[in-house]
Amino acid sequence: MTKKKPLEGVKILELGNFVAAPFAGKLFSEFGAEVIKVEEPSKGDPLRNWRVMHNDTSVWWYVQSRNKKCITANMRSEEGQKIIKQLAEKVDVVLENFKPGTLEKWGLGLEELRKVNPSIIMTRISGYGQTGPYREKPGFGSVAEAMGGLRNLTGYPDLPPVRAGVSLGDMVAGLYAVIGTLMALRARDQDENRKGQMVDIALYESVFSLLEGILPEYDLMGIERERTGSTLPGIAPSNTYECADGKHIVIGGNGDKIFQRLMTVIGREDLANHPTYSSNQGRADNAEFIDTVIEGWTKRYSLEEAQRILDNASVPVGPIYGIEDIVKDEQYKVRDMLREIVLPDGKKALVPGIVPKLSETPGDIEWTGPALGAHNEEVFKEYMGFSAEELKKLKEQGVI
Repeated sequence: MTKKKPLEGVKILELGNFVAAPFAGKLFSEFGAEVIKVEEPSKGDPLRNWRVMHNDTSVWWYVQSRNKKCITANMRSEEGQKIIKQLAEKVDVVLENFKPGTLEKWGLGLEELRKVNPSIIMTRISGYGQTGPYREKPGFGSVAEAMGGLRNLTGYPDLPPVRAGVSLGDMVAGLYAVIGTLMALRARDQDENRKGQMVDIALYESVFSLLEGILPEYDLMGIERERTGSTLPGIAPSNTYECADGKHIVIGGNGDKIFQRLMTVIGREDLANHPTYSSNQGRADNAEFIDTVIEGWTKRYSLEEAQRILDNASVPVGPIYGIEDIVKDEQYKVRDMLREIVLPDGKKALVPGIVPKLSETPGDIEWTGPALGAHNEEVFKEYMGFSAEELKKLKEQGVI
């Protein structure tokens, strides 16, 4: 007998566009939640047209919206707002990432939805949260990465800050949205009155939460951590090193025993057993010297040779992968992280697999990101009992 997925029975109404809320919706849908994604009737989620396109649809869309039921509704219209309220009656969660006040302007804020469904959980992702002096400012993940303190740490000290090559701020916020929503669902299910609540996710706070001990370092010691290139301050050795073939390898030798193994295998037993380097603080104080020693060794070997030697010595080591390297790697294949899908035109494509991996009730890909309004008939008939004639009329009016 096929086991149920862990979130089967949970119904989520996704009102968000772009990255943060839809990324959260994707995670919910992969583990069995019924995610109904609402899009503007004429153009849909702008992500449909972002970056690399295949037959007029972004290939990112096929990943981001997999397993979702896509419907259309003009939330600016009175009829569209009625549809959203009717759907809100029947779902557990409303997931959105509009600028604060937008849904209230349309009569779809938390208080309005509570009137039709007191158990509703409303998960709201915005640039700065639902309160505070910045609440009404538009916010994007890139700005959140800057104001959350991450960009200031990314890159080299003598060059301007740089960004990671993905929408990191948005996706971290999406992860927090999933975590917060699951907490709220559990709290509601333990409450005899099944009262819902709001989950308030701010992009800048999601990024800020990643900053380790940087705040108390500043508050207690006046230390302002700065960009340090490929190193991690206060942790040594942990860096990127050049090999004989011009390729680069990442080595993490910052555990006490690991450092001893690393120094021994590269022929520096004098450092392996030196009291100065027996603790992280001593190594951190001499990180530049240690890095020079390590790179003096890596430059004698190709990347493949250096990795083999360090693997055999149980030293954490790895190459810097591009996407071609990832596609060829057996670990990715064995862990089912390179999933093959079939696009609407029959062409096959690889997409990322499911994370996390559950041993008994794993997530899966049921279908790829659907066409605009692909599930209108199914959802509107099932949830609201609309007839074919009513659907036709709503479409003619531009409501769906």
